[in-house]
Amino acid sequence: MDKVRLMDRIDTKFIFSSELLPGILEESSANYKILEEKAGSIFTYNNLYFDTPQFDMYTVHHNRHLNRYKVRFREYVDSEKKFLEVKFKNNKRRTIKTRIEQKSFEDTLIGESADFINQLVPYKAKNLIPCIRNRFNRITLVHKTVKERITIDTGLQFTGKNKEYKLPFLAIAEVKYSRSSSQSDFINLLLDQRIFPQGLSKYLIGIVLTYPGIKYNRYKPKLLILKQISHGKFNHQLIS
Repeated sequence: MDKVRLMDRIDTKFIFSSELLPGILEESSANYKILEEKAGSIFTYNNLYFDTPQFDMYTVHHNRHLNRYKVRFREYVDSEKKFLEVKFKNNKRRTIKTRIEQKSFEDTLIGESADFINQLVPYKAKNLIPCIRNRFNRITLVHKTVKERITIDTGLQFTGKNKEYKLPFLAIAEVKYSRSSSQSDFINLLLDQRIFPQGLSKYLIGIVLTYPGIKYNRYKPKLLILKQISHGKFNHQLIS
């Protein structure tokens, strides 16, 4: 794991029905190892995201602009570790993650947290507020010979403005690799099953589902894809 932290990386995402996951894991075992600790191989994550009151970071992402940021607290529930993180996606489509360990989540970014944010993000920490929480379970795969890591998230649930939403049918796989990687056995496995690259931001979809009235027109095709994956069980009012 130390060799594949890939804090500066290229990401390729896929979304598919969680019903397909057992078969995909079985087929991937020839080329990948699975991360296991005392708690097992499925780990729980909690996130608290920040944005401006006008949702400036959401809007930049929704409008598909590059050089965009996410600010969040992340808790690794099983290890009880917490971090304040900044994710930056630059105009070369590389994702750069920077973080500092924290003792607890904060609703107001002050002191060391504010200094960290102000050094990395073009939004003042004093103007950022908590906007959404999400929780999910993660499986991590590491290639046996190539510098590549796969994360697979399931059991997504969101808590936004006085509203909760769950996506139990969805799996999100993210292939993370360095610039030197040219081919992925995991990507080839998914392509063989006609699962094609499809980005889906957990932050964006959470905002769309829990903040009625938010601008979402560019994200409507994603909602339709979720409906297809769920075999029609996903009937959110935004796409009815």
